[in-house]
Amino acid sequence: MKSLATTLATACALLASHAAHASDRDYTTDVVVEGLEFPWGLDTLPDGRMLITERTGTMRVLEQDGRLHEQAVQGLPEVWVEGQAGLFEVKVSPDYRETSRIYWSYACGSANDSSTCLARGVLNESSSGSLSLSNVEEIFRSSPGRTGSAHYGGRFTFLPDDTIVLGLGDGFDYREQAQKPINHIGSIVRMTLSGSVPSDNPFVGLSEADPYTYSYGHRNVQGIAYDARRDRLYTNEHGPRGGDELNLMMPGANYGWPLITSGIDYNFARITPFKQLPGMTGPLLEWTPSIAPSGMALYRGDKFAQWEGDFFVSALAKKKVQRVRIAGTEVVEQEDLFTELERRIRYVYSAPDGFLYLLTDQQNGELIRVQPQGE
Repeated sequence: MKSLATTLATACALLASHAAHASDRDYTTDVVVEGLEFPWGLDTLPDGRMLITERTGTMRVLEQDGRLHEQAVQGLPEVWVEGQAGLFEVKVSPDYRETSRIYWSYACGSANDSSTCLARGVLNESSSGSLSLSNVEEIFRSSPGRTGSAHYGGRFTFLPDDTIVLGLGDGFDYREQAQKPINHIGSIVRMTLSGSVPSDNPFVGLSEADPYTYSYGHRNVQGIAYDARRDRLYTNEHGPRGGDELNLMMPGANYGWPLITSGIDYNFARITPFKQLPGMTGPLLEWTPSIAPSGMALYRGDKFAQWEGDFFVSALAKKKVQRVRIAGTEVVEQEDLFTELERRIRYVYSAPDGFLYLLTDQQNGELIRVQPQGE
């Protein structure tokens, strides 16, 4: 158990860091492109162009000169768009130089039977510079399907062993199912690059759990980041009113939703009296009131030395990005950033060029570049 002195010292450090608020900003922000329709995710191709997804079902190409290509990427499978459902994350495959593959997540199905899907395809370029997909494969579909149009998760990342971890949601109306690893509701799943079950997944061979399940007891996973230097996987997820979480992931762990949470329901009813229970893993960090976390990046770049190794959590409700510093398994510093933009931030991205990029959650969405003063 921590001593009182240690607890007070940590609290004081956190209060001091919150007070910073980047009042003497050592960065500038520039709108790279606007006119995006509820942008959701982005990644960078080896030649420096960016792929940007719009929740409304379109994947766009941003040229190196900042020009948004007129024609969207062709060949996407049908995306179900309604409420929170739509096109989500896009990632360039680790073996892109050999295969030209990209991966993307999206809502699939219909109002009465929808799921979160993950697909891959080969990216082709025409003589005019437009991009299209071929050899498209759906490699994963969450099960069971559900009604409604909320809580799909959709963030995913690659691990160094050539596997993929994909965060899912509880479908809003199905939260009790998040305690049942036999299904994918409220879980994180892990698969190979082709979509098969890795033999070392934690529940392989157990009749009471689905072999894709990596962890369970989640509400709506919205951010995911792998720290290669520490060999650690982190996620964040929405709580209801409060109880947003930053989690250190462990294979096979139960993260407690809805049996443990600091949040309350949208009608102000208490969901559970418990914040911890035996056999359940609590968060590294909770946000109450809710900030509505919507993405997460680990900064490993050469432009912001002061931020090296820090996590950046984009937030919708609080219209900011939360910088989080972790030492060991303790959160030791937090800072509110980019509040001056007064924008709902859907995604924060640490790019190969060393800059941070933000996507704003709006009809006329923006891609914003963050760079050091004087860059």
